[in-house]
Amino acid sequence: YSADDRGLLNNLATQAAPALRVAQLVRQQQLEAQARERIENELRVARLIQQTLLPKELPNLPGWQLAAFYQPARAVGGDFYDFIQLPDGRLGLVVGDVTDKGVPAALVMATTRSVLRSAAEQFSSPGEVLERANNLISADIPPNMFVTCLYAILDQHTGKLVFANAGHDLPYRRCDGGVDELRATGMPLGLLPEMRYEQKEVTLEPGDSVLFYSDGLVEAHSPTHEMFGFPRLRDLVADHPGGTALIDFLLSELAAFTGEGWEQEDDVTFLTLQRTEIPMSNSPQSIESNPAEKTPAPDSEADGRLLAQFDVPSQPGNERQVISRVVETLQGVHLEDIRLERLKTAVGEATMNAMEHGNHYEASIPVQVSVLASPTAVRVRITDKGGGQNIPEPQTPDLEAKLAGLQTSRGWGLFLIKNMVDEMNVTSDADHHTVELVLYLEGVKDGSETT
Repeated sequence: YSADDRGLLNNLATQAAPALRVAQLVRQQQLEAQARERIENELRVARLIQQTLLPKELPNLPGWQLAAFYQPARAVGGDFYDFIQLPDGRLGLVVGDVTDKGVPAALVMATTRSVLRSAAEQFSSPGEVLERANNLISADIPPNMFVTCLYAILDQHTGKLVFANAGHDLPYRRCDGGVDELRATGMPLGLLPEMRYEQKEVTLEPGDSVLFYSDGLVEAHSPTHEMFGFPRLRDLVADHPGGTALIDFLLSELAAFTGEGWEQEDDVTFLTLQRTEIPMSNSPQSIESNPAEKTPAPDSEADGRLLAQFDVPSQPGNERQVISRVVETLQGVHLEDIRLERLKTAVGEATMNAMEHGNHYEASIPVQVSVLASPTAVRVRITDKGGGQNIPEPQTPDLEAKLAGLQTSRGWGLFLIKNMVDEMNVTSDADHHTVELVLYLEGVKDGSETT
């Protein structure tokens, strides 16, 4: 080749090399885009499988409150929960977690759910159900995968909860004695066939609650790489009753712990079970013949069992939160709709008074709310920290004077509260005001049974 030829070839090579490199990069980007699209399609399929199989609604159990929450991680883990209505009227509760993520985890989750439902129809005890499910799943589960699962059966009439555990995180029970773990031993499903599963039982009393959850909460990390952990969760459960309020509280604590910009590492699942039913007894000891002869101390057994006690910051609008919590707590108490609406109005008014006049809308000073129930009555106590002066007796407003502008348009609160409930009691000391709202239950008037 001549010098001119070599120069031409050199120029062509110089110009072609970048073009080839650009083509290679474009091709690489196309392949990466196709891979991302394939992954996103798989994630969509996995989410669809999970969303299709998770319960669409919660069972309606008189005297009980159920609440559930599921938040998938971006990679879609294998969390699931389920409710199984059994032929004898009992309710099966399932909480599980499949190792791995994406479509494989979703498919194993779907299989496990079907196997558990089938086994629950054949066997009456949680231990036998898990044993049968484990044998079926072990035969076909992909290598290096397994399923942790807790299966419990609730007798809603007696409060008995029978449960068995296949390696899942231990539920927490909150009761008068504090918080304890519901322990039962057993290997995760799919690891080894012919496993046996220990079976335990507890009886849930009114006010008791159980939290079932997945490891997405306890294994979450803070920006400093600290783990959320079981001790923290146990302490938080001790501070709050069950239901949606507990779930909301745990989610807010999780958000505060992980901070902004947290990339969720695993699915987060909660299932809460709370007994709210008030046992009605016909025995003469259960109802006082003349309560007026006895002045019980606050929160004494004569006033009923404490179902819930909580604080709310003294901020405008928080009365709605109090109303919601009170209604939630009283779900198992048989109050007529119209009487429940009256109680809601009274609770809202009393809470606003406590926040405004007692605590002067200082958010750092909370209003405390207690909900009690006995065979004769429901009591809601609302306490502020504005002690030192007595709350005035409610006066019938002068409507004509108010309309004429001779009196302020305000001043309806205590009058309204008193007329919304069967009884309103006010107590004060140097530090607190407490307004007690009393509604007598059906068949009971002025604290005594009617015939």
